[in-house]
Amino acid sequence: MNFINENPDKCQMLNTICEGFSLVSVICSECFFILRTYALWNHNRYVLAALVFAFFAIIVASVSVLFATTATAPFETSEIPGITGCYQGEGSFKLFIPFLLLFVHELGLLSLTLIRALQSWRTVRNTLYAVLLKHNVFYYACGLFFSAVNIFTSLLLKYAYNALFQNFQIIILAILATRMHLHLWHADRNLHGSDAVMLIPLSDISSAGRAS
Repeated sequence: MNFINENPDKCQMLNTICEGFSLVSVICSECFFILRTYALWNHNRYVLAALVFAFFAIIVASVSVLFATTATAPFETSEIPGITGCYQGEGSFKLFIPFLLLFVHELGLLSLTLIRALQSWRTVRNTLYAVLLKHNVFYYACGLFFSAVNIFTSLLLKYAYNALFQNFQIIILAILATRMHLHLWHADRNLHGSDAVMLIPLSDISSAGRAS
């Protein structure tokens, strides 16, 4: 990541702040779909506990790797005449670890969603339930694809290139999570024929799943 700053220490600090915001964005996006998977499984506490525990372990491991590798990666001052600022010329190959963990986590969420879909596809006739399944599968497919791309780019390409794909994945996942949540909210409003502002009642979705 490039910064208009000639002080490598300040660049390090700004990069750390950016990584913190990126991590928060990914956590929020994933929490949306943990809750949606929890709703698909009829508010099963065992499923929720397993998902939260696994995700918490992934967050701790990812934070440790990200900030440890960032702290040891030097920032360099640009040598191009007329261009000020500094950039991170190299990174650690260990940066693939957070994306590998995210890949495993999303694979688990996708598996739970598909299992639930197979259990209920003949019996459930609920619009919100169908939208939820469609969104979850699409989101996890995108997440798995980008995580796999970032695993390989972190191992095979220079830091300047894989950093581009990493930032792209974070932005795309945030956009997808926001768009799908809004779509589910609008589907719920249309289903109930209400123009009032309301929260998405996941109880409607989970009650539909109980029919299976």
